[in-house]
Amino acid sequence: MNNFQYSRATDVADALNQIAADASAKFIAGGTNLVDLMKYDVEHPSRLIDISHLPLAKVEETTGGGLRIGALVPNSDLAWHPLVMERYPLLSSAILAGASGQLRNMASTGGNLLQRTRCFYFYDVATPCNKREPGSGCSAKDGINRINAILGTSDACIATHPSDMCVALAALDAKVHIAGPNGERIIAMADFHRLPGDTPQRDTNLDPKEIITAIELPAQGFNKHYTYLKIRDRLSYAFALVSVAAALKMDNGTIRDARLALGGVAHKPWRNPEAEAALNGQPVTPDTFARAADVVLREAKGFGHNTFKIDLARRVIVRALTQAANGTPQSQSDKTIA
Repeated sequence: MNNFQYSRATDVADALNQIAADASAKFIAGGTNLVDLMKYDVEHPSRLIDISHLPLAKVEETTGGGLRIGALVPNSDLAWHPLVMERYPLLSSAILAGASGQLRNMASTGGNLLQRTRCFYFYDVATPCNKREPGSGCSAKDGINRINAILGTSDACIATHPSDMCVALAALDAKVHIAGPNGERIIAMADFHRLPGDTPQRDTNLDPKEIITAIELPAQGFNKHYTYLKIRDRLSYAFALVSVAAALKMDNGTIRDARLALGGVAHKPWRNPEAEAALNGQPVTPDTFARAADVVLREAKGFGHNTFKIDLARRVIVRALTQAANGTPQSQSDKTIA
């Protein structure tokens, strides 16, 4: 690990002033991803600005009936928060599907949004990687790409976004609150992460001089018909090969509102409005779910080792929608797939 300086921010304004003064500085809170990247020499900031003591660790109800989640709320606290478990069990389930208990205790809500890809070649500094070193090439396209993307890829990058929590937040239409040198702004969760295009080094639309302050959830939480189904190599601890957050609003066997987001398949949590529209007003049947899966995967493309993900994703979508419709969400405590 390279040498670096360390400082602690006293409030949000101080954090913004410190990051503005040093272009190669990084914020650190839980550090569960950044420290790994520094050890692998992927990230080498000149300074770490510790924001872990900022007053951003509350979960509060909003006037509109939703929740405002501070950026420094630990993942474990968020997953087990009574209001989250009651109103947004999809979010709780997705968080508990990710990482280990120890990591969830350290990881923060804002930091979870900023996790970087787990592509093997991104971590291997001896190989070309456009995400790590723009213009150097993509080793994954013709390499061992079993964990890589099948949707939204580009010639420059086929990496996937690793977060489980973000998949649920995308399905729930969350919003990201941001503070920066030009004031505060809000980005819809669907627009927060980016597809790789020809600038895969940028994972999000957050400016380097900005800071996440909170996540806001709308009032609609889909607390009756939902599931987070994650397929991975090891049930105990692994990133998703394919995951699906499914949430439905039902009326006498007819779907009135559908949300569907996928993880492990693209550079960002993957939502397809056309597939959700295809579910609305339809009866709960296997054929309905299969048609929605076909829409989601219409433009899916495999790269050899990961081609199996296309059929896997189709089956996981159908299974997840079935679980959601039946009100039998996937358990994250017993390590079997229902």
